[in-house]
Amino acid sequence: MGAVLFYWVLKVVLAPILRVFWRPWVEGAENIPAQGPAILAGNHLSFLDHFFLPLVISRRVTFLAKSDYFTEAGVKGWFKRVFFSGAGQIPIDRSGGKASEGALRSGVRVLRQGRLIGIYPEGTRSPDGRLYRGKIGVARMALEAGVPVIPVAMIGTFEVQPPGQLVPKIRRIGMRVGQPLDFSRYADMADDRFVLRSITDQIMYELMALSGQEYVDMYAKRAKEEMAAARNDAGGSGAADGAADTSVRDGRPVPAAVAVAGTPEGSAAAGGERPSRPVAAPTQPRVTDDHADRAV
Repeated sequence: MGAVLFYWVLKVVLAPILRVFWRPWVEGAENIPAQGPAILAGNHLSFLDHFFLPLVISRRVTFLAKSDYFTEAGVKGWFKRVFFSGAGQIPIDRSGGKASEGALRSGVRVLRQGRLIGIYPEGTRSPDGRLYRGKIGVARMALEAGVPVIPVAMIGTFEVQPPGQLVPKIRRIGMRVGQPLDFSRYADMADDRFVLRSITDQIMYELMALSGQEYVDMYAKRAKEEMAAARNDAGGSGAADGAADTSVRDGRPVPAAVAVAGTPEGSAAAGGERPSRPVAAPTQPRVTDDHADRAV
C-alpha cells in the first residue's frame, strides 16, 4: 500500500516539473489498454525514461529495474534506491540463473494481477543512442502470462541526458506507442528459445520503426565493454592500439564488431540492416554475438 501511495505522490509532484521543462509529447497513447495486463517494452536511452513514460500513462506502471539501482552507494545511489523501492519497482539480477528467473517470475505474477509491466529488452541503457539486440525475457513473460506486448519508443531522452551526464539538458522529448503485439499463437512454446528469439526480434523491429534508431545486432552490455576496453587501450598504448578495438562514426565510438562488416556481430549492423520481422518461429538458430541468448 505504501509503495502504491508513494508512486502516485511522486507522480503528482514530478508531473508539473517535467511538463514545464521538457514539454513531453506522445503519439499512440490510445494503444495502452485502460484495464487489463500488458507489457510495455521500450528502448532505453536515458535514466529519465523511468520518469517520462509513467507521466503520460494514467495507469500505474511497475518497472523491472536492474538491481544496481537498489545497491549503488553515495547520494546518487540513495536517491535511486528510495525512488525505485518506494515506487514498488522490481529489481532484476542480471547475473543469470536462478536470480534472473526469480525476477521474471515476479514480473509474471504482477501481470497476472492485471497490471502493467514496463521493461527495457536491451537490458541496459544504450551507450551511443542506437538500438541494441533485445534479450528474450520479455518474450518469456509475454507467453507465460498470456499478455500483449506494446512497444514504446522514447524520443530525444538520450540527447537530454546521455549516460554519464548528471544534469539533464532542457529540450523537448517525446514517446511513440505502437500497436499491441499478440503472440498468443506461441502460447505453449515459452520454453522454445528459437520462438523466444523470434518474438524478441519482432519487438525490437517495432521499436526501431517507431524510434528511427539505427539497429545494432549486439547486446548493449558487450558494446559498452568493448568501448571501455578501447578507451583504456587508447589511453595506455596510444591511438594506434585503440584503433584495433574501436572506430568512430558520426563522432561516436563504435565497437569493432559493429564497425567491421563480415563478423557475426557486425555483418547486420555495419550496413544498417534491420532486425528481422518474423511471422513464424525460425527453424534454425541465428548467429548471436556470444552464441547464447540472454533472458535479462
